[in-house]
Amino acid sequence: SLDRARERNEGLPDDIPTFADHKDLLAHVEMDAVQISTPHTLHFDQITDALDCGLHVLTEKPMVCTVEHAHKVIAHAEDAGKVLMVAYQRHLQPVYRYLRNQIACGELGQIQFVTAMQDQGWYHGTKGLWRQQLALSGGGQLNDSGSHLLDIVLWMTGLAVDEVQAYVENFESEVDINSALSLRFKGGALGNISIIGNAPARGMWEDITIYGSKAAAYIRNGHLTYKSAGATEDSEPTNLPGAMSPDRNFIDAILERDEVQVPPVCGLRVIELTEAAWESA
Repeated sequence: SLDRARERNEGLPDDIPTFADHKDLLAHVEMDAVQISTPHTLHFDQITDALDCGLHVLTEKPMVCTVEHAHKVIAHAEDAGKVLMVAYQRHLQPVYRYLRNQIACGELGQIQFVTAMQDQGWYHGTKGLWRQQLALSGGGQLNDSGSHLLDIVLWMTGLAVDEVQAYVENFESEVDINSALSLRFKGGALGNISIIGNAPARGMWEDITIYGSKAAAYIRNGHLTYKSAGATEDSEPTNLPGAMSPDRNFIDAILERDEVQVPPVCGLRVIELTEAAWESA
């Protein structure tokens, strides 16, 4: 892995320090913060150890792999007075920020139905790798790329899930590949989330539609259109907010120049829904 890192990052100095264990890194390098981009089940210990060292933490998704661990790292970060942020980049992308704002200010009216679908050739693309090893991944496609879809639906709509019924297909893998979730949100809205991990095509396709009492919003592979009640055609919004990277927001939050745009409660909400779906399935 270290050799591949050197190959993929030209210009790294020959004497850059390397470590076989994150505890060695924490013990020997003076730092303000860490970024965690490791297999999913390692996140909990690495977040905990970094906070114990008084460091701010930006972690890749999923934040952790159990609801219990989510509550623990959130409390730990609060006690330590340090930034804990999840790298869900869509919180900082114009389309999703715009639609969240529209929903929050009532432009769609009462949200009544949400449907979201993601397909990816994940099953074939991750065979033999850690993502299909339960001990390292904590779960399959729902816990990996699907985590982004769960997060953005919950974050944009502001809805909380009341009930979930799920069906899962593993094929011969240790982890879930395809997942079908039916949701009832608090307040009465309904929803469907479909995660297809064995898509035959390369790349990824996503479809998110949010139906409100006043308007419907359609996000097709990141492209947003909007249809108000009574309209005959979709419109494309032009007054989208600016974009930012999770890295930039993380640094700005540490320096108290901005609020954390992906607080750890978002990681909690995702693993709550994911864990409930696994239990149902």
